[in-house]
Amino acid sequence: MELITANNIIFALLSVVVLGCGLLSVLTEKLMHAAFYLFLTLVGVAGLYLQMSYDFLAAAQLSVYAGGILMLFIFAIVLVHKIGENSEHVRMGKKVWAGIAAFCGIAVVLCTMFLFGNFSADPSTDQFTETVNMELIGRTLLGTGKHQYLLPFEATGILLLACIIGALVIANKEKEDKE
Repeated sequence: MELITANNIIFALLSVVVLGCGLLSVLTEKLMHAAFYLFLTLVGVAGLYLQMSYDFLAAAQLSVYAGGILMLFIFAIVLVHKIGENSEHVRMGKKVWAGIAAFCGIAVVLCTMFLFGNFSADPSTDQFTETVNMELIGRTLLGTGKHQYLLPFEATGILLLACIIGALVIANKEKEDKE
C-alpha cells in the first residue's frame, strides 16, 4: 500500500484544480469567466510540471500559455463582445457530437494508458531518467540554424501582433458604425 505523502496530496489538489477549472471553463456561459477558469487550468498544469521537476516546461507554460495566449483571448473577448454578455446558446445536436468526440478522446487516452503505460512507482525502472541538457535546449530555441527555432518564434510573434492590430481595427470600425 502506498503511503500518503505531501507529493501525493499536492498532486491530487492540482489535479482537482486542473480538471475542475477545465470543466468550468467549458460549461460556463460567461466568456470572461471561461477565460479565468482557463487561466487557472493552465497554472495548475504548470504546477504539475513543477512537481515533476520540469522547471523549463513550467516556465514555458506560465509565460507562453497563461501569460501570452490567454491575454490574446481576453483581448479578443473584450474587443469583440461585451464583457458581461453570455455566449450564444448551443443546439442539442452540437452538444451530442461534442459528447461523442469527448468520449472517443477519453477512450483513446485510456486505451493508450493501459496498453502502453508504465505505472511503476520506482523511478529506477523508468526508462526516461536521464537528465536534459538545458544549455542545448536554450541554444536550440534561440538559434538560427537548421533545426533551431528563433525564426519561427519571431514569425509567430509578428503574426500575433498582426492579429491584435486587426482586432483593434475591426473594433474601431464597429464603434464608428454605432456612433
